[in-house]
Amino acid sequence: MIEIQLKRLPHGEGLPAPTYATTGAAGLDIVSAEDIVLGPGDRHAVATGFAVAIPAGYEIQVRPRSGLALKHGITCLNTPGTIDADYRGEVKVILANLGVEPFEVKRGERVAQLVPAEVTAARFLEVETLDETTRGAGGFGSTGRHSLP
Repeated sequence: MIEIQLKRLPHGEGLPAPTYATTGAAGLDIVSAEDIVLGPGDRHAVATGFAVAIPAGYEIQVRPRSGLALKHGITCLNTPGTIDADYRGEVKVILANLGVEPFEVKRGERVAQLVPAEVTAARFLEVETLDETTRGAGGFGSTGRHSLP
């Protein structure tokens, strides 16, 4: 378990900190710090009322809530979104309404979940050729649409 520092912003006073809904949950639920209405096709960076300091070597992934997605067509764009360890601004959630009805987001309503994750640093090495695989350079859909044995 890692510790993440949380700074409450003035417009986030009185709201709950990110929290796990159950003991087996992977994501911490976060709530909106504002009231907004998302019309069909609209998107908005929803304020959460807090900022964080993530330890080096970690990120926080921002993911949609499945109930909002299924019941109302509300999802997060840029999913999973990444909050980098060196970011110190307010955490915001880019919500989009893919449904056909306006959706009212109320202050204090759960709008997304945060999943802390370790980050593996990488370095790219430019080469003349790549090793061969069965799939090769086959792109989207190249493995076909079939059932696995």
